[in-house]
Amino acid sequence: MNPEQDAAQGSIAPATAAGTGLYALIEKFYEGFAAGDADAMESCYHPEVHFSDPVFPDLNGPEVMKMWRTLLGRSDDLAITLGAHEAIPGRGPDSAATGKAHWSAVYTFSSTGRSVTNEVDAGFRFGDGLIVEHVDDFNFWRWSRQALGLPGLLLGWTPILRHKVQRQSALLLESAG
Repeated sequence: MNPEQDAAQGSIAPATAAGTGLYALIEKFYEGFAAGDADAMESCYHPEVHFSDPVFPDLNGPEVMKMWRTLLGRSDDLAITLGAHEAIPGRGPDSAATGKAHWSAVYTFSSTGRSVTNEVDAGFRFGDGLIVEHVDDFNFWRWSRQALGLPGLLLGWTPILRHKVQRQSALLLESAG
């Protein structure tokens, strides 16, 4: 994509060479995700990456790719769409480059067979030309209503259901080996 096309699609291409490389890194990550290519995704992450989202609140290093590989392996119909995204170079020696992206995932939640459309805002921090921190944020209640049905509708806004989903997800990763 070129910057003019990106601007028309809501993406923001940075003007600096460092920012352009990180912008391309964000695109490479989501292209890999959309293709179900965990190796391409992993090549964008620093070995000591930290990841968090409402379901997996604290993953580090190899746990992050274990999560992505597990999720990719459990989804037959995953469709990923990258929306507006940008990379922002650091402003000095003590300032890390950052980035953000909006993306959506459409899939069938394997545990219930229910259709889910999840709108996600991602934040990134970069180091050594790779993603060192990745934070995904989405509306857990909206997600739980779609994925879990009535229990999500009634309890998705409570910490009780969120903690239960987090525990079950942690067990899923443990059992994935």
